[in-house]
Amino acid sequence: MRMIASIAAGLVLASAGMTAQPPKPTPGPEHKRLAFFAGQWKMEGESKESPMGPAGKFTGTETCDWFAGGFQLVCHSKGTGPKGPITGMSVMGYDPATKSYTYYAASSLGDNFFVHGQVQGKIWTWSDEAMMEGKKIKFTATITEESPTSSSFKFEMSVDGGPMTVVETGKSTKTKTS
Repeated sequence: MRMIASIAAGLVLASAGMTAQPPKPTPGPEHKRLAFFAGQWKMEGESKESPMGPAGKFTGTETCDWFAGGFQLVCHSKGTGPKGPITGMSVMGYDPATKSYTYYAASSLGDNFFVHGQVQGKIWTWSDEAMMEGKKIKFTATITEESPTSSSFKFEMSVDGGPMTVVETGKSTKTKTS
């Protein structure tokens, strides 16, 4: 009888442990702040000649949708510019460990990069350092929310410790909210 009671008690404890699961993670306010970028966007701008490529105008579209769970946005883009047609994908999120936003992008032209960013009010600033053709490149991308459906952006870079130079500017307009 004691053995049956012990087995029964063990089953009750085991089953209680199986149902006591940790709470499902939920997106915090930092993740929800990314909602500005969710939707379909039309962009246009101008590139200046730089180590990134030739000068010229560019146009494109980008669609950003929430990934399952609501922690990241997954974006797909396509357009044309001084280097010709381009497609790309990117993932935006928030990293609580570094208290920074994250952005990973890859394109059909072979570009890929991973940057960290911050937001202050309506200004997003993304920056990083990389090596390009044996030279140290520092770059900063600034996105300014002009309204809930429009933004302006600027891309600056420095080569081998030189001054920061604007190499791209443009505007984006949200054409559909997701």
